[in-house]
Amino acid sequence: MVRGFFITFAPLKIMAKKGVLLVNLGTPDSPSTADVRKYLNEFLMDPRVIDVNPVLRTFLVKTVIVPFRAPKSAKLYQAIWDKETGSPLLHYSLLQQAALQQRLGDGYIVELAMRYQSPSIESALQRLKDALVSEIQVIALFPQYASASTGSVHEKVMNLVKNWQTIPDISFINSFHNNELMIETFADNAQKYQPETYDHILFSFHGLPQRQLKKCDHTHSYCLQVDGCCNTLNDTNKLCYSAQSHDTARLIAAKMNLSKEKYTVCFQSRLGSDPWVQPYTSEVIAQMAKEGKKRLLVFCPAFVADCLETVFEVTHEYGDEFKALGGEHVQLVESLNDSPKWIEALEKMVLE
Repeated sequence: MVRGFFITFAPLKIMAKKGVLLVNLGTPDSPSTADVRKYLNEFLMDPRVIDVNPVLRTFLVKTVIVPFRAPKSAKLYQAIWDKETGSPLLHYSLLQQAALQQRLGDGYIVELAMRYQSPSIESALQRLKDALVSEIQVIALFPQYASASTGSVHEKVMNLVKNWQTIPDISFINSFHNNELMIETFADNAQKYQPETYDHILFSFHGLPQRQLKKCDHTHSYCLQVDGCCNTLNDTNKLCYSAQSHDTARLIAAKMNLSKEKYTVCFQSRLGSDPWVQPYTSEVIAQMAKEGKKRLLVFCPAFVADCLETVFEVTHEYGDEFKALGGEHVQLVESLNDSPKWIEALEKMVLE
């Protein structure tokens, strides 16, 4: 026995990886009518999307909307579907996932999910759980907060993890409508089209029913009741989708040195007869033609990846409408897609 001799061991450090879950809206598995019908059923049956009585929602979706909309939407998806890469939304989302994983390195596991269809949020969360991540950061890929998009993602994640026996730290990014690198990316994407050569610029955001905006006004006395309620962000409207959309447009316009007279904020993709957020993009385009405008440059800053609403609705539908009314050209500014600056923005969201 040797007296006074001790061997000490340093405590073992557990180097658990951190999880990142990117979630976009979703896309059909294929442009077939059957797959589009399946996608629309899941999407439109979400009570945060069509926020009406469940019985009425089921009746509208199952017997009115989907049976008529699925064949028409399938033709639109077929027009933008790439034979090799498939859906533009899924293609660019996968590129974003891979690029973010590369930037973050081995200390992180980045998973991609779609709120509707594949890859599912449930499967992505299970992969993070199996990887024994120490925490999960959820980034819903919608710059402006809306109950029907970001809110739906957050609710889905919470409903899935509430039954886990061990729940890691989970954090959510509510919105990033004013993210500086995102703003710069949109502005950079426009430069190739020489914005100064266009008669007017539109910031066309995805539409929402007005009732959903009102539900987000906890004072019940501000939204759509005060003139210019979306013109500036304040404590009352800071989580309002429309107010955040106007703020995004202002920031991009400022980055491009655009005067207020040079651009218009509008909203597209209406569904049903209830009033939606206004002005409607289709009506703004008609007014531009009436005023003798010939060339329009269009941003869609509610989307971080090009999809049906950008590639087809703006380029083809609005383009054809504008030409029929006497206009000459509608030019879409590409979305963020896999721009290195946008991937840097995602990296900073995770690290900060």
